[in-house]
Amino acid sequence: MPKPGPRARTRPTIELQHLTFQHTVPSHLLDTSVYCQPLKPKPLLSVQQRWQELGDAALATSAISEAELLYGLAWKRSARLQAQYDHLLKNRLHILPVDTAIARSFSQIKSACRRAGFVASDFDFLIAATAKIHGLVLATLNVRHFSGIEGLPVEDWSHA
Repeated sequence: MPKPGPRARTRPTIELQHLTFQHTVPSHLLDTSVYCQPLKPKPLLSVQQRWQELGDAALATSAISEAELLYGLAWKRSARLQAQYDHLLKNRLHILPVDTAIARSFSQIKSACRRAGFVASDFDFLIAATAKIHGLVLATLNVRHFSGIEGLPVEDWSHA
């Protein structure tokens, strides 16, 4: 096909139409027990179904859960697991950082729980603080780890 000369008109081969982009705000924060499920040899069907139902855009995880998962990978030194992580989870969900608002919430949650005699790990308290600060439902397989935290909406993904 001959090239158009200087006077020739060209038309674009693809016409662009108005595109609308929607930014979806997450509704759920996955704790480590849920977030790591895609790497399990037999992931729970209930987790797979709920994750698919909500979709990745509705989900986030905490930097704490990411750190716990990365620690597990480093400890196991498994090239297979690392490849699975790279393929299935790396950069898949928004990872919420721990900032000063979450640090303040953590301090309030932990002190209130300690006064009430409720014990959980600092990581669980930080994950809970992340969910509270961002107004997210905490998705977990370990409801008892979060049951003593007032005002925290928790969703049990251990069964359908």
